[in-house]
Amino acid sequence: MAESQNIGPDPSLLLVDDDEIFLGRMARALQKRGFEVAMAGSVADARAIVQSSPPAYAVVDLRLEDGNGLDVVDALREARADARIVVLTGYGAIATAVAAVKMGATDYLSKPADADEVMRALISSTTEVLPPAPESPMSADRVRWEHIQRVYEQCERNVSETARRLHMHRRTLQRILAKRSPR
Repeated sequence: MAESQNIGPDPSLLLVDDDEIFLGRMARALQKRGFEVAMAGSVADARAIVQSSPPAYAVVDLRLEDGNGLDVVDALREARADARIVVLTGYGAIATAVAAVKMGATDYLSKPADADEVMRALISSTTEVLPPAPESPMSADRVRWEHIQRVYEQCERNVSETARRLHMHRRTLQRILAKRSPR
């Protein structure tokens, strides 16, 4: 494929996800695009692969059954500073995106993301000023929910302290936190 020319001299890629079906599909799709894919279903498996042969690229799910994908990002950053890492998660929130980028992730994508999106994130040039505008940006309700979640995480998941900082009634905040995120 034409896109595989942009991969570089080392096409090694670590794909970490605890969803076996997704892991297999994404691995096949990325192999077709020119990557040499190593798969891991857990933080422990991923760390073992990183220690034995650190890949040039990685796609890491944020929430894994045996831990947090950010542990894999940290281990890979220590083993190979030039690795391009994309954090992929079904639980997208601004706070986790910021944490992933601070730990060394190159990009952060929310599921469902297809192989083309992942490929673009992995090989995108760091000189690009702005990404293209999203086709469907977040709603105002979603932005509000994201802000509440960020403050909640900063307050170490303390509802009373979060309510004080947001100037909200504690019970109102509890109801908001109990609901699913708006689309």
